[in-house]
Amino acid sequence: MNLAIWEESRGRQLQAFLCFFPARSLDKLYNFADCSGLHLIFALNALRRNPNNSWNSSSALSLLKYSASKKYNISWELGNEPNNYRTMRGRAVNGSQLGKDYIQLKSLLQPIRIYSRASLYGPNIGRPRKNVITLLDGFMKVAGNTVDAVTWQHCYIDGRVVKVMDFLKTRLLDTLSDQIRKIQKVVNTYTPGKKIWLEGVVTTSVGGTNNLSDSYAAGFLWLNTLGMLANRGIDVVIRHSFFDHGYNHLVDQNFNPLPDYWLSLLYKRLIGPKVLAVHVAGLQRKPRPGRVIRDKLRIYAHCTNHHNHNYVRGSITLFIINLHRSRKKIKLAGTLRDKLVHQYLLQPYGQEGLKSKSVQLNGQPLVMVDDGTLPELKPRPLRAGRTLVIPPVTMGFYVVKNVNALACRYR
Repeated sequence: MNLAIWEESRGRQLQAFLCFFPARSLDKLYNFADCSGLHLIFALNALRRNPNNSWNSSSALSLLKYSASKKYNISWELGNEPNNYRTMRGRAVNGSQLGKDYIQLKSLLQPIRIYSRASLYGPNIGRPRKNVITLLDGFMKVAGNTVDAVTWQHCYIDGRVVKVMDFLKTRLLDTLSDQIRKIQKVVNTYTPGKKIWLEGVVTTSVGGTNNLSDSYAAGFLWLNTLGMLANRGIDVVIRHSFFDHGYNHLVDQNFNPLPDYWLSLLYKRLIGPKVLAVHVAGLQRKPRPGRVIRDKLRIYAHCTNHHNHNYVRGSITLFIINLHRSRKKIKLAGTLRDKLVHQYLLQPYGQEGLKSKSVQLNGQPLVMVDDGTLPELKPRPLRAGRTLVIPPVTMGFYVVKNVNALACRYR
């Protein structure tokens, strides 16, 4: 069983990848999602194949009919990481066949009244290496118009060899940018403008690494992922963090929030969907032949979340990652120069440093008040015109209040 939870502007979603799933378990899963205000995306088993290697949909059809009889509102997928089918079952599926399988699934959904307009996502490929891109190309050629969003997964580093300092390497952070470019090139060739989702992201492979992928250090990759995807027009990211083995989670085994939980909570509360351009004088360096500029100070800007009633429309939120071993100073200019700023600085808490599983917000440790009550996330007010001082190897959010930015005044 592998469950993932994610959010976007239309609402929170719960995703399930399951191969063998009795009806009683589906009832429990759907009821959980429904009671939690989540929408369920269910991935059907694609490993059942006919002798000619086409998808055997008999068990899937039974599940669809049962789900429809219960009037379950579900979106659908078919399989997970089809590029690994040869390893998993000794039989590969090429992109063309996978596209035909999705068309077959669509034909099963359409006669079922409740699912005639249900969303369908895929193909949920793995890291876009050459053979995977070939698979995606074949899929898009056959079934690009069948899916509502094209999906893929990203893993940053091998969990068996990772070290804490790897999370500070800009080259590692930038691997995602190249993958986005490859995926967008194929998708736009066949279906320009089609939505693209990062449907699975983990910092380290093989279930994660204890004291690393669940530590403060992993937050640099997570926050940079959110900023980079938004800048490239990808507004949905799914993280395998709800139920699974390993350590790529938002909460520990006792449901205590880990650093990425607090990071995600602040992001959802402060960051709106509209992305703003950022120019930092003195940061952008001229590239030299054969050299790639990889900045250790990363600044992203969005309109502040208009659902946050602590800030009026027109406010701007910056989120900043400082990978330098020294503090960095940032002076706001133009219309931002004389505005009040609220600082939400996240730093590790405890003796473990970057390996810490606890964080502090503006110097105060973040812990649950009780099992169902979050602590108040208090900002630190900075006076108008004050230089922002970003401590070494930290990340934080900075809300510039009452800017009245035209781009942020309307949805």
